[in-house]
Amino acid sequence: MNLDELFEQKGDVAKVVLEELEKAMGSYGYNIQQILVVDIVPDPSVRKAMNEINAAQRLQLASVFRGEADKILQVKRAEADAEAKYLAGVGVARQRQAITDGLRENVLEFSHKVPGTSSKDVMDLVMMTQYFDTLKDVGASSKNTTVFIPHGPGHVKDVSEQIRNGLMQASTVSQDLL
Repeated sequence: MNLDELFEQKGDVAKVVLEELEKAMGSYGYNIQQILVVDIVPDPSVRKAMNEINAAQRLQLASVFRGEADKILQVKRAEADAEAKYLAGVGVARQRQAITDGLRENVLEFSHKVPGTSSKDVMDLVMMTQYFDTLKDVGASSKNTTVFIPHGPGHVKDVSEQIRNGLMQASTVSQDLL
């Protein structure tokens, strides 16, 4: 019987001791009524070893719980990051939609107020304005040391034509896919 079983079966041990004492002491006229095993006190080195085993098991269990908690935190951080990126994307999409709506209204209003202008003329003007705004922003940034940008009236027209051609090609490809 090991020490753990001994602690679990104190009642059984008391019965065996009672039977043995009744046999030994009955011949002298003693009648033993009951044996009470209150506590089992093992050798101090055994107690120390048992405490170390118990502490090691608790530390092992604590490390398992800590690992699970870390895993949950990582999952929650990843979910929060994904949600933040999704919401940022929704915000950017709404911002671009608002810009597109504003541009459409400005083009139509400008075309009606200035006779002889087409929507292409207005879009060229908008592209030129955006080009100059971009140049201003690039120049104002303190982190840029050198930026090479082709500059001149012909280059603005080239950029606007490249954008327009890219949009038309994308439109053609998407219609072909349908």
